[in-house]
Amino acid sequence: MSEVTEAVRRLYNTYPFPPDPLLDEPPTGYNWRWHYQAAYNFCTGIKPKRERIRILDAGCGTGSGTEYLLLHNPKADIVAVDISEKALEIAQRRLEKSGILKDFQGSITFKQLPVESVGQLEGEFDFINCVGVLHHLPQPEVGLKALASKLAPGGIFHIFVYGELGRWEIRLMQQAIALLNDKKDDYKEGVRIGRKIFAALPENNRLVRREKERWAWENQRDECFADMYVHPQEIDFNINTLFDFINSSGLEFVGFSNPQVWQLERLLGKDEELMKKAQSLTEKQRYRLIELLDPEAITHYEFFLAKPPLPRYHWQEDELLEKAIPQLNPCMFGWESKSLLDYQFQPVTLDDDEFAFMKLCSLNPDKQLTVKDILGQVSLSLPQVRSLVKRQLVMLSLP
Repeated sequence: MSEVTEAVRRLYNTYPFPPDPLLDEPPTGYNWRWHYQAAYNFCTGIKPKRERIRILDAGCGTGSGTEYLLLHNPKADIVAVDISEKALEIAQRRLEKSGILKDFQGSITFKQLPVESVGQLEGEFDFINCVGVLHHLPQPEVGLKALASKLAPGGIFHIFVYGELGRWEIRLMQQAIALLNDKKDDYKEGVRIGRKIFAALPENNRLVRREKERWAWENQRDECFADMYVHPQEIDFNINTLFDFINSSGLEFVGFSNPQVWQLERLLGKDEELMKKAQSLTEKQRYRLIELLDPEAITHYEFFLAKPPLPRYHWQEDELLEKAIPQLNPCMFGWESKSLLDYQFQPVTLDDDEFAFMKLCSLNPDKQLTVKDILGQVSLSLPQVRSLVKRQLVMLSLP
């Protein structure tokens, strides 16, 4: 284990992360990025055929995400790895305490292992989840390549790494704490010094303002403060370095899992000339333009990679009508209601026809009715069906 990796291990043994409480019941709600069917549908346009898959939770920490992986993928075989033995202990207690294992039909294995060493694991994985980990490695590309080597053909890989522009103030505070903390290996002292700096700075100080506006609520907990401000290793990305990083993996970039952030229309949509000029840019240049124009919004990048061959379904009209079998996206909150939260927890209001179509989708237990069959019972147009699919409210599958 490298010196940097050992320092990171000590941080997370001191402050196991995330510090979410252990509950006597399974977690509520959903995180669609942890739900293989919803994530695969987002990436491909079609619901996957299999539920019995292999999942790797790379850098599971205290198991908050692992618990959602079990909740959303009850037939999966899951392997969760982390370098912190303390975090792994908490992760296992979390699953035992919540009772989620009682109804879980798959298998779960925890293993203390650096991400760079996942090559030691047997077999390949259909779904890899790696959130908040790669940017803490001494060589992120090494970890990315190791994980890519374990992704099965047609598999999807969800990643979350930090963005440099939206974390500018964090980086400054990290360096300030490091200068004033004369006990470099004492993370608790780093937290104490950091809190004193924030308390001493003028209220209109830029670092103080950003902390209060964006991070203060979660940083009430020392574990979160330490993870943000006294971490011994952090590499932040911008769009240019991010895509260099992605290209080093040999995998295919599928797309950002928060696509609403990457819509240029939200920034320049009222100026037709600028939007037209932007159309001549490459996709990566448009992404770069967005982060330059709205740096505070890009605190991180969350995206999917895939190992080819990964199908893409665009559903031609005859195929959509005659073959597509519609079902509800399992990641919604508030159904059965016309007012609900979608897969991104954004509010949605359905009109009467949309609601009627979705209700029939929910009553399609044998998965035999096609789009055409259901349209024969409601007054909805094919473009409206495509809208429901595009908004991830309805998923499509083949017989």
